[in-house]
This record gives sequence, structure tokens and C-alpha cells, in this order.
Amino acid sequence: MPHRKILLVEDNPDDLLLTLRALKRNNIVNEVVHAADGEEALDWLFCRGAHAGRDPADLPAFVLLDLKLPRVDGLDVLKAVRADPRTRLLRVVVLTTSREDQDVAESYSLGANSYIRKPVDFDEFIRVVGQIGLYWLVLNEPMPGRG
Repeated sequence: MPHRKILLVEDNPDDLLLTLRALKRNNIVNEVVHAADGEEALDWLFCRGAHAGRDPADLPAFVLLDLKLPRVDGLDVLKAVRADPRTRLLRVVVLTTSREDQDVAESYSLGANSYIRKPVDFDEFIRVVGQIGLYWLVLNEPMPGRG
């Protein structure tokens, strides 16, 4: 069975490169699909717009979702994902710089599976992203049929 994709929703080019580097350093070989904003992420997930020809059954293993995004913010992405029966069980990990308690609470109330603050330290960031990948790709048992 091929490796399932990871959907990385990140608007900051530096954080994008850092996350990709961290995945590579931790030997996570899954293809990473990048969406630069919330609207692009929703278009990819729901196979619309530029992604209209994509197979809707090809969902990612999990989504790494930043909250502070242009066009459609991360919380609205999470609402849309949870509102649609095709994606409501999709694993969503909020990976953000936000330290606002309200963002944490709202993320969980909207159905985030995990909320992780991006470490500022490079080595710590590498370690955290490796742990995220290990947990969601190897250790966590997905719902049957959602592998």
C-alpha cells in the first residue's frame, strides 16, 4: 500500500520549508501536499477549483493546519472539514504559533485531534514534527477503512 499524503496548510514560506525539512530529517517519506491558505486547502480536500479532477477518495493521512491563514483562516477550515461527512473523521493537527487560550479551546471544540504550538528552537521543532509524524502515521490506529 502506498504512503498516504500529508496535507500541510501553511502560509509562511519559512515555516513551510522548516516543516518539510523536519519531516525529511525524521525519515517521513509520505508525500506532502502544500496549501498556502485555507481556501486552497478546502479546494484540495473537496476537489473543487484547481483540484476539481482530483480523486475525492484520496484523503490525506492527516492535516497539519496553521490557524493564522489568509483568505480562510484555520478555524474556518476546521469547521468546514468537520461539517462534511466525507472529511468529518479526518485527523487534523493544529500546528501554530498562537499562544491564545481561546484558539486552543476553539480548536478542540471544533474537533481538532491535537493542538501543538510551533517551537521557536530549530532542534525542538525538528523533534516535535518527528513525533507528530510517528504518532499519526505509525502509532495511531486509524478508523477501519480510513487507513
